[in-house]
Amino acid sequence: MVSSCDFNELHEECGVFGAYDTKGGEVAASIYYGLSSLQHRGQESCGIAVSDTDGPADLVKSVRDMGLVNEVFTADKLSALKGNLGVGHVRYSTAGGSVRENTQPLVINYIKGTLGLAHNGNLVNAPELRRELARTGAIFQTTIDTEVIAYLIARERLNAPSVEGAVRKAMEKLKGAFSLVVMSPRKLIGARDPWGFRPLCIGKRGSTWFLASESCALDSVDAQFVRDVEPGEIVTITSDNELISEKPEKEIAHAHCIFEYIYFARPDSKIDDVSVYNSRIMAGRILAQTDPVEADLVTGVPDSGNVAAMGFALESGIPYGMAFVKNSYVGRTFIKPKQSSRESGVRIKLNVLKDAVKGKRVVMVDDSIVRGTTSARIVKMLKDAGAKEVHVRISAPPFLFPCYFGTDIPSSDQLIAHKHSVEEIRKIIGADSLVFLDKTRLSELVNGQMTYCDACFTGNYPVDPPAEDIRGL
Repeated sequence: MVSSCDFNELHEECGVFGAYDTKGGEVAASIYYGLSSLQHRGQESCGIAVSDTDGPADLVKSVRDMGLVNEVFTADKLSALKGNLGVGHVRYSTAGGSVRENTQPLVINYIKGTLGLAHNGNLVNAPELRRELARTGAIFQTTIDTEVIAYLIARERLNAPSVEGAVRKAMEKLKGAFSLVVMSPRKLIGARDPWGFRPLCIGKRGSTWFLASESCALDSVDAQFVRDVEPGEIVTITSDNELISEKPEKEIAHAHCIFEYIYFARPDSKIDDVSVYNSRIMAGRILAQTDPVEADLVTGVPDSGNVAAMGFALESGIPYGMAFVKNSYVGRTFIKPKQSSRESGVRIKLNVLKDAVKGKRVVMVDDSIVRGTTSARIVKMLKDAGAKEVHVRISAPPFLFPCYFGTDIPSSDQLIAHKHSVEEIRKIIGADSLVFLDKTRLSELVNGQMTYCDACFTGNYPVDPPAEDIRGL
């Protein structure tokens, strides 16, 4: 979810989770564990909102704050969140929006009751919608487009016969990427944009239903995966323990984010019936097929490079091994808002196992090169540790264009591949060779069974980007 009014900031990826025990059992602990499993999707802030479906319709208890899930939710705070219906959220911040006011879920009180809302994605028309709502009296408390969605649902609910009907009417006005979990006084609702940019799935454990960004979060609460929410679909879980589905009358071409399979999702997740683990194994195999190299060791840059490195090793026959020790408490460096932060982040994030690489020709597999600074530093670390050669393999094509749909890929002038050839990038990062994944083979990562968005590699946007670059980079 990204800021929709401050255009001078980096944007982020988020995770959403919802739970509804139709027999009245408390759900806060399950949401806590679900969010913990989605922590890789957002490490800046988090929140949980719950209500009791047998209690007052306007009583929602919530905790939202900056920090990791296990930092924000102490035992006392979690035990105070009593209720059988709830939603949760983890968030990556923007450079200008890293404030408590922008944490989610949002909870709003209006004439029809209370709504709790968590959102993953980015609306390309959020600025226009915000101005339109402001002209008719809306007063905004945040700079996130989740609040725009919440206001639209609340306004549509005045005339719609149900909350899910209001969500459908609001969706008709939204342009871009959105996976939503919405709690009303008696229902849990999930909705996904018609292109299917961002993932959302359904799970069940006994009398409790779950909605989650990734299936790994369902595993963490011992829930059975039911299915993915389809693009354009609205699912409603009622107090009668029913799952009601409303699908769009007219489907459009889907645009699942290919970067989920390359980088964002956890490898133990399955998204839209495709294993993330298998996708990354295939990416590594393709890299080994594309440009074979003689080497002594294949290693991955933790964590998202590890599985692709295994695929490269399987295909090439070169031994796979660990060359890095990772400090798990440092976030992803290319999300950091300042260059100095990114560089210090690399220094404390990884350390090289000198005994593993000394005197060896190393194939280093990573998921992407964005600005190039991180890759250059890691290559230097390997060579300083005694690696004889470092051959870099990237399990994604070169980034050439910004993303407007919720992935933190900056504007073209900050993308090293936009300004430099592969050979120039190789020299800049100090590698002995450099190969990116061929964009014509991306379909093999998803078994050729889905249409996907690869606009960050090709510039072919499935939805027209905003006239003004709302990323502001």
